[in-house]
Amino acid sequence: MRKKIGLLLVISMMLFAATGCGSSGSGQQYKIAISQIVEHPSLDATRDGFLAALKDAGIVEGENLKLDYNNAQGDATNNLTIAQKIAGEKYDLVLGIATGPAQALASQVKNSPVMFAAVTDPLDAKLVDNLEHPGGNVSGASDTNPEAIKQLMDFIAGNFTNVKTVGVVLNQGEPNAVVMTDLAAKALEKHGIKVVKASVTNTSEVKQAAESLVGRADAIYITLDNTVVEAVSTVIQVANENDIPFFASDRDSVEKGAFATVGFKYYDHGYQAGQMALEILKEGKKIGDLKVTVPDKLDLILNLKAAGEQGITVTDAMKEQVQDKDNNILE
Repeated sequence: MRKKIGLLLVISMMLFAATGCGSSGSGQQYKIAISQIVEHPSLDATRDGFLAALKDAGIVEGENLKLDYNNAQGDATNNLTIAQKIAGEKYDLVLGIATGPAQALASQVKNSPVMFAAVTDPLDAKLVDNLEHPGGNVSGASDTNPEAIKQLMDFIAGNFTNVKTVGVVLNQGEPNAVVMTDLAAKALEKHGIKVVKASVTNTSEVKQAAESLVGRADAIYITLDNTVVEAVSTVIQVANENDIPFFASDRDSVEKGAFATVGFKYYDHGYQAGQMALEILKEGKKIGDLKVTVPDKLDLILNLKAAGEQGITVTDAMKEQVQDKDNNILE
């Protein structure tokens, strides 16, 4: 009998030791799924920022975090397939990066908290019906602060007095693009500036749409439109060849060759979403109790090289509007 008791004690101690050493010291394992519409610098930076926030709090992939990353490769029909697969398992949290993946996850996943990021208008996308108190199992981080669009349109009106029409290349099948275009149009209308739309249905049509604005628009603007942003280099080419000022809604497009935006770093946006996720994972808060966040680090961003390509004279008054001149005036 003593031998049996002794053996049981040894086995118990071994099991206790194994349990204590198998989870990076935290004692808790996490399982998270991510669905992303396409590989793109802004969306990738969102994901990187999200994971960095988790890592800074001790939740590390390969240690105590099992990550299920899925990419729809730009095909909207893949969003539902991915969401259905994710719904078939239990996760501590799932994240949709961009509107399409978020909508699919929200419609399919009912047994896990569903977060979104890089979504322009969560209300219009019907992800939530209240930004302050979403309720249910869905909330997240919107990547659009309406104030950023207003500030950029005011910048155009205040510094480009010859601009009477602004051309917008957009995929009207993307709700975020439509919402942002409407916000821009309302802001420009106050300055007596009209919007001219050039619609596309896929990336291959973006260059032709941009070319159709030559002679019809005094400046070009694009929203956070995944279809258009994926082909932003073609819009830059048209703007440069025709000396048309080109304005974008994201920093990455400005770094590539658009002249200006009022924006933020998508890494910071993702990090903000990650901090929200930690409230659920670490503090046990209900996702429906967490308000939808928006970017809070807005600044004017100028690309001086792009200005030269597009025939723009950058004035001291323009530069003075940039708060962080070291990082947001790009040479």
